[in-house]
Amino acid sequence: MDKRDYYEVLGVDRSASEDEIKKAYRKLALKYHPDRNPGDKDAEDKFKEAAEAYDVLSDADKRAKYDQFGHNMGPQGFPGGGGAGFGGFGGGRAWTMEDIFSQFGDIFGGHGDMGGFGSAGAYGSGRRARKPQRRGTDLRITIKMTLAEIATGVEKTLKIPTFVKDPTCNGTGAKDGTAFSTCPTCHGTGSVIREVQSIFGPAQSQTVCPTCQGEGKIISEKCPHCHGEGVRKEDVTVSFRIPAGVNGGDVLTLQGRGNAAIHGGVNGDLLVVIEEVKHPELIRDGNDVIYNLMLDIPTAVLGGSVEVPTLTGRARLKIAPGTQPGKVLRLRGKGIPSGDGGAPGDELVNVMVYIPETINEAEKKAFESMQDQPNMKPSESVKSRIFSKLRHIFD
Repeated sequence: MDKRDYYEVLGVDRSASEDEIKKAYRKLALKYHPDRNPGDKDAEDKFKEAAEAYDVLSDADKRAKYDQFGHNMGPQGFPGGGGAGFGGFGGGRAWTMEDIFSQFGDIFGGHGDMGGFGSAGAYGSGRRARKPQRRGTDLRITIKMTLAEIATGVEKTLKIPTFVKDPTCNGTGAKDGTAFSTCPTCHGTGSVIREVQSIFGPAQSQTVCPTCQGEGKIISEKCPHCHGEGVRKEDVTVSFRIPAGVNGGDVLTLQGRGNAAIHGGVNGDLLVVIEEVKHPELIRDGNDVIYNLMLDIPTAVLGGSVEVPTLTGRARLKIAPGTQPGKVLRLRGKGIPSGDGGAPGDELVNVMVYIPETINEAEKKAFESMQDQPNMKPSESVKSRIFSKLRHIFD
């Protein structure tokens, strides 16, 4: 059967505002809601049809495509899909009542039960309320790493105080793991039925039993080792590797290595927070590291070789005669590896030349003897080259 026009389904004009579309859908959803029309297949189909129309027309992008192509849309929003693009959640999957309740709960005051109906009302009363899964708390530790460790990655083995499942009661909290009795509130069902007031009058709501938390049983005699908690604290040895290229503030998550849940459930996670320790001589800049090299005047003029620190030790660097202040020398691959497996960064050596603040009489005469020499003064070409570099930096 051909799909009806979505505007026709909701009974609004094609120029209808977002608020008008929302009001129209709310009116139809209340009219054809399954709890108001029990066993009426036609009402259920109209309820789903209205929800499908609202899903498209309440979304600006979907609505624009629908206005242009109608139902002839593919799953990815391109024309020619034979109508599959808007037919249900996930590009063509059939609508279910739970889909609609969870998708459009905001229409009814932000609740998926639509004001006492839906999955929590008579329509869903045949299903048992879902028992919440317990989860242990997360643990958080801070690991300090030097730049050298960050450059290579590091293996860590630590003893961490952790709540673990008590083996005596198998984490149940009951003596010998068997001392239970039937919950007096739900009589073993794990759920309770409550009367709630809805816009259509009294309705039933099925929820997890607050006494036994959905277990259907309660502890009749507590485990003497864990006092009924099902967990106890131990120093647990944890080994893990921190990969190269991490940054300060990064958090590595070790799933299931946190605290055990009280009375059973899933463990929390271990969160490893990276704290980067500053290097005494090198400065990190992304994956590159920077070293500020101070040359004396003779070495800058005559050239030579100097030793500079690296992340893995020391390296000898050649200085060309006439090296100018501000020149950057590059040691390729001497930086920090990329966290995504790319090429490592470089070490950038920023050259500075030391000008003596005080000199003795002999040194003064030596400089005075050179003062009027032609090579001691920058030529116009040299000044032009240096100033153009400065302009490039500040542009």
